[in-house]
Amino acid sequence: MATVAYAVVHNEPPSIFLAEDLELLHRVLALEVVARTDPALLGHRAESIREALLEERWGDATVAWIHATGTGIDVYDGKSVYGDDDLPADMIGAQLQFTRLFAEGAVVEPSLPH
Repeated sequence: MATVAYAVVHNEPPSIFLAEDLELLHRVLALEVVARTDPALLGHRAESIREALLEERWGDATVAWIHATGTGIDVYDGKSVYGDDDLPADMIGAQLQFTRLFAEGAVVEPSLPH
């Protein structure tokens, strides 16, 4: 099973970026988000962000960008990416039998009336 790193940039609408690993994701954010920002929106931080990018200090540039723009970025690493080999369609029925929901003696809470 492969893994992926991803980031959610909380602009309007939110942007999502995917990469093979965290190191690559930092470069993606630096190029696709930070470096494509209008310098006028970065104010006095624009020059230090440029410097960080040129020195390949991706994290420093991104943190400075977050402070300058007030836009949050959530970064996640090591999330699973399922492929057909990981969960073959002809095996799903057998796999369901071993899940918690189908466990023998599972307690079912009564539902409340609507």
